[in-house]
Amino acid sequence: MWWFQQGLSFLPVALVVWSAASFVFSYITAIILHHVDPLVPYISDTGTIPPERCLFGIMLNISAFLGMATMYVRYKQVYSLNPEKSKIIKLNKIGLTLGLMSCFGLCIIANFQKCILYYVHVVGACLTFGVGAIYMLVQTILSYLMQPEVHSKDIFWIRLTVLLWCGSSIASMFVSSVVLYSGLYGTNLVQKLHWDPQDKGYTAHIISTVSEWSLAFSFLSFFLTYIRDFQKISLRAVVSLHGQTLYNTPQSFGTDEQTLLIAGSI
Repeated sequence: MWWFQQGLSFLPVALVVWSAASFVFSYITAIILHHVDPLVPYISDTGTIPPERCLFGIMLNISAFLGMATMYVRYKQVYSLNPEKSKIIKLNKIGLTLGLMSCFGLCIIANFQKCILYYVHVVGACLTFGVGAIYMLVQTILSYLMQPEVHSKDIFWIRLTVLLWCGSSIASMFVSSVVLYSGLYGTNLVQKLHWDPQDKGYTAHIISTVSEWSLAFSFLSFFLTYIRDFQKISLRAVVSLHGQTLYNTPQSFGTDEQTLLIAGSI
C-alpha cells in the first residue's frame, strides 16, 4: 500500500495537488495566449480572461469542496482524540467555522474575477487568506495543546513555521499593495495586466505578486502537515434499511437492517 492510500491521507494530498494545478494550468494558458506577462503575474490575473477564466473558476470550486472535506475530517479527528477537553473542543469548533468561511471565500475568488468585480474579489481574498491564516493559527494552537500525548512536538514546530511564512507573506503583500494602489503610480491599475520594467510602481507590483504566490503556497503547504495525521483515519458509512421495498408498508412489516458500505473507523 502506497503512503497516500493509507487512511484518508489522499484528502489533503488531493487538496494541495489540485489547487496548485489550478494555479499552474491557468498561468500556463494565460502565458501561451499572451494575456499576462510571464514574470510573476497576480494569480487572479491568470484567471481573468477566457478561456483560462473558465478553467480557473471550475478548478477552484473543486478545491473549495476538497478544503471543506479536509477541514471537517480534521475537526472530527481532533474531537475524537480529545472528547473531554473543553478548551480543545471549543477551539476545534472555532477552527471548523473559520475553515468553512475560508472555503466560501475561495468560491468567491473563483466566480468573481478581479477585473470585473474587484471589491467582491477582494472580499473573497480576505476570507480565503485572512480568515484562512486565523484557521492556521487555531490549528497550530491545537497542535501545541495536544502535544506530546497525541503527537510529537515536531509537527507543532512545522505548523508554526508555515504559519510564520504565511503571516510574513500577508504583511508583505498588504504593504506593497497599499503602496501600489495608493494613487502615486496612476489610477486604474487593477485593470492592468501587462507591466514593463520602466513603468512606475513596477517594483511594488513585483513585490506584491511574489508575495501573493508565496502566500498561496504557504497556505497549501499547511495542509501537507495533515497527511501523517490522516493516515490514521478511515471513513465508515452505515445505511439503515427500514423495509424490503421502497413502497410504504406498515411499521410491523418493516425490518431494520444495517449494511456496511465502507469499512474502517475513526
